[in-house]
Amino acid sequence: MRVHLGVDIACRAAHQAACADETGRMLWSGYRFRTDVEDLETLWARLPDGAEIVVVMEPTRNAWVPLAAWFRRQGATVVMVPPEQSADLRAYYAKHTKTDRLDAQLLARLPLLHPDGLHPETGIGPGDPLKRAVKIRVGLVHRRTTCMQRLDALLEILGPAWVDALGSSMTQTAFKFLTRWANPHQVRRIGRARLARWFQKETRKQWGEQHAEAVVGAAEATLALWGPAGLDYEALAADIAVEATLALQLSQQIADLDDRIFDMYCEADPQQIVMSAPGVGKILAAQIRGRIGDPSRFTSLAAARSFSGLIPRKNSSGLSDSAGGPTKQGDACLRQALFSAADAARKTDPQLAARYQRLMCQTGRHHSSALCTIATVLLTRIVACMRSGTAYQLRDLDGQPISREQGRAIVTQRYQIPAEIRDARRTISKARSAQRISGPAGQTRSRHRSKTTPVLPSA
Repeated sequence: MRVHLGVDIACRAAHQAACADETGRMLWSGYRFRTDVEDLETLWARLPDGAEIVVVMEPTRNAWVPLAAWFRRQGATVVMVPPEQSADLRAYYAKHTKTDRLDAQLLARLPLLHPDGLHPETGIGPGDPLKRAVKIRVGLVHRRTTCMQRLDALLEILGPAWVDALGSSMTQTAFKFLTRWANPHQVRRIGRARLARWFQKETRKQWGEQHAEAVVGAAEATLALWGPAGLDYEALAADIAVEATLALQLSQQIADLDDRIFDMYCEADPQQIVMSAPGVGKILAAQIRGRIGDPSRFTSLAAARSFSGLIPRKNSSGLSDSAGGPTKQGDACLRQALFSAADAARKTDPQLAARYQRLMCQTGRHHSSALCTIATVLLTRIVACMRSGTAYQLRDLDGQPISREQGRAIVTQRYQIPAEIRDARRTISKARSAQRISGPAGQTRSRHRSKTTPVLPSA
């Protein structure tokens, strides 16, 4: 006998369970329990003895992780259902009603209603330390980028010379400087000689008198622009110091996290198969491996591509057949890593470079659209290598193995995109592209209208 246990998971309230047999007949429903050993044992006692138990759940935040681990320990098969699919199916049965009881009953009957939508879960999801750590790192990088954007905006108040002196992509030395000396009066009092010695000490002599001269010049330009009483420099320097301190602390946390992540990656991928792919270094390899998890959990390579959310939308009916942009219904952290890796891989792998050139030059794709296709191909190859346990092998268009140096040389010689085509493929706003296109000498001309006779609407 086989029974299906549908569990509607709650984060703060009690969960609700429903049980159905193989035919979809509801044995019982509306049972409430919490993530507690006693409640779980009481729930397990309500199930038929000797039956094969299939637990169907939705991945509700992280509350499903301990439940899945406990049910698997009892010998049950845990199946995860995408929330979008279950929501659409629930709307079909009860469009204007949504209750926890109804959700649990739907999940219990889902193996009969939509068997292809069931995905057995053998891992622990966010309980995996590598998967969780790479996600945290992405969040820290995003926060640091936000701090850098705020710093750039605050420095614009002082004047453009500050960004030119410290650089638009700020380093930790720039952060340390801004935590102490963002007031132009302080910079002028310190002087060029002292600033030069400080820069040399902090950067191991990579910065020196030239940067000190640029910073002092930026301070003098600010005082000349605003005047002695034109701006509250102390208040602005305090705000800049707050953002710079946050950016500095985040940089240190990211550096410490990188070492821990790489150690976990070496344990998860001892042969470093993911890192053997072109364009994939230590950081991206850990991010890709951590978010993919066990490659055998995918039923096919197409399922792995769907998991990334990089596959295009499809709309086909009758004589119409159109494909849209990527669905983005997948792991955003994995998608970000693949997009960055694809941009570097196309410069090393001749096969990927040839595909990128065809997309750009023949099909009229722009850079981002072409990279989405390259990222999908790269993901397919990485998952195939992980399944077979073999490293990624670069090959030319004839299928002959080559080294990375040979691959870069072939790409540089044969698969470069002409500058005029790259300029023509740059994305522009839809409003502007609908109204005009650029003409010679800065002029604009209207798009040519179709000479086809318009079809009149039916009466």
